[in-house]
Amino acid sequence: MLVHLQQYKHEEVQFDDNRTTGESQTEDTLDKDSEEYFGENIDRFDVVTWETIEHDGDPIQRRDVTIRGVTAVSVPKQPTDEDDPNLPGKTIQFRMGGGIEYLEQAKIVEVQDEEPAEPAAEGKVSKEDEPQGKIPMDDEP
Repeated sequence: MLVHLQQYKHEEVQFDDNRTTGESQTEDTLDKDSEEYFGENIDRFDVVTWETIEHDGDPIQRRDVTIRGVTAVSVPKQPTDEDDPNLPGKTIQFRMGGGIEYLEQAKIVEVQDEEPAEPAAEGKVSKEDEPQGKIPMDDEP
């Protein structure tokens, strides 16, 4: 399966250069290697740069993440220790060919089968789904 998500984090501000609070820190935050940021290597993730958005009046960062080769997606009912209640999203678990991966502070945008076994029916309705008999309308006696 192909899974598209949006991941969130607090904006990281550095005061030791010419940038001001609220400016995007994309370059600095993207330079971390995946093992340092996620705790494991995520080379199979298709990640786009962070963008600064506003959430509850504060600047936060969001990025789109696309993951291929997923066999199952799980969202825990209870927040995990890594979940930050001040940010959108929660920890999402992915089962993949090589094991289980996690992505913190994420929201699912779309999940799709990259190789569907059967083409989807286009507007067809099963004969069994049709109502038997006439259903009276509100304006009919």
